[in-house]
Amino acid sequence: MIPLKDSIPNVFRPYMVWTIIGFNAIVFLYTMGLSPIDLARFFHLFGVVPIRITQPELAIMVGYPDGGYYTLITHMFIHGGLLHFILNSWMLWIFADNIEDVMGPLRFLIFYLVCGAGALVVHILFNLNSQVPVVGASGAIAGVMGAYFLLYPHSRVITFIPILFIPYIIEVPAVVFLGVWFAIQIISALGSDFLGTGTGVAWWAHAGGFLVGMAILPLFRSRKRCYYCYEKIRRQKEFFLE
Repeated sequence: MIPLKDSIPNVFRPYMVWTIIGFNAIVFLYTMGLSPIDLARFFHLFGVVPIRITQPELAIMVGYPDGGYYTLITHMFIHGGLLHFILNSWMLWIFADNIEDVMGPLRFLIFYLVCGAGALVVHILFNLNSQVPVVGASGAIAGVMGAYFLLYPHSRVITFIPILFIPYIIEVPAVVFLGVWFAIQIISALGSDFLGTGTGVAWWAHAGGFLVGMAILPLFRSRKRCYYCYEKIRRQKEFFLE
């Protein structure tokens, strides 16, 4: 399922969303210029390697520098390939502007970072001894989607679904789209753990980020901005209905 557009217009310009996407693009372009060895070193230094958090002495013995907690922030600005970068940027573009609307740029940035860090804490809990670096903004974006799930249950999402090479474009309620997305993350995470097969996707980070976003939303939304946004959206709907 790939979202193409949601039905909630943004009220304010999403300056922080643009900034995050732009910074991600700069980092991605930088990594494209690295050799394979330097890229692997970059991922291991700035991506989240669970063993650096859970067994720091052992991590130092195998060559990691002391202290890896900063990677809970740095990992979310690094992507493993062009498709990874494009998909994450697109999901952020679709859902994050409305979340920044009700928080403001600075609050949204802090919310985004906390969601990303919380998502990786969940991943670490299920992968205590892993030496595989995790990179990408998916956990933070999952937090944005969790907040969207609570804030805009009345929204609708135009969704692209490829079935047997036939493209289907349908409009579904946001609660259905996000609910199905969350269920896929849980099922995939449980299936990966049960079968013991790695897929290269941090499913638990996605699920954890979604729940973290829902849990901390009340701490970051601004009542004044929420009221202003809802009133403006309501008036826009009345205008079009007339």
